[in-house]
Amino acid sequence: METLKYKRVLLKISGEALAGEKKIGLDFSVLDSVSKVIKSCVELGVEIGIVVGGGNFWRGVKDGGGHMERTRADHMGMLATTINALALADVLENNGVDVRVQTGIDMTKIAEPYIRLKAIRHLEKGRVVIFACGTGNPFFSTDTAAALRAAEIGAEVILLAKNIDGVYDSDPAKNKDAKRFDSITYSDMLARGLEVMDSTATTLSMDNHIPVLVFALKDPWNIRRVLLGEKIGSYVGTENT
Repeated sequence: METLKYKRVLLKISGEALAGEKKIGLDFSVLDSVSKVIKSCVELGVEIGIVVGGGNFWRGVKDGGGHMERTRADHMGMLATTINALALADVLENNGVDVRVQTGIDMTKIAEPYIRLKAIRHLEKGRVVIFACGTGNPFFSTDTAAALRAAEIGAEVILLAKNIDGVYDSDPAKNKDAKRFDSITYSDMLARGLEVMDSTATTLSMDNHIPVLVFALKDPWNIRRVLLGEKIGSYVGTENT
């Protein structure tokens, strides 16, 4: 019998990862693969909250910088996360997973408003909860939303599923000699200026003692492997493991 290392988790999926090789929009083969893995984890008894990014459609600072007022650009980014959340919810449901979407900005015609106790109740009933719109506030990233929601729902760990397979000392896309860390402390990551998560998200995770596991979504089964305790990607915590 497989033994779970974590019972309640917050899975952060970047929008870029959901785009797959297309780099933009949605790759439904990726969504389907991810959904099948999430289903297998739910069947193991894992309670899963998910925060989705929106970078496959719109990144507020990057896409709106210099052209739009920051708050409005960030609101557009929140709408992008909602598109991803609804798409992921639909594919999860098609795979037989009970799921709810909650948004940080009220969109009651299409999703539930975010209510912490209601989200926890859904998790306790075995439902996957997808959190859209980030924190519901401009000037905060979806990484910060992941750290915030993880703290609010009492998650034991944040699973940071990205296009990159861990934390490196420099950008591996630009430096072929970049070194990947098996583990690194929050303080070291901040001191080195490593931008796997933004500084607000890193500090929030550190202050609430929530470890972060960074790994590549290219193989979605990595999600299940880390939940079972397999060492994949990079571990970020109060001390190196």
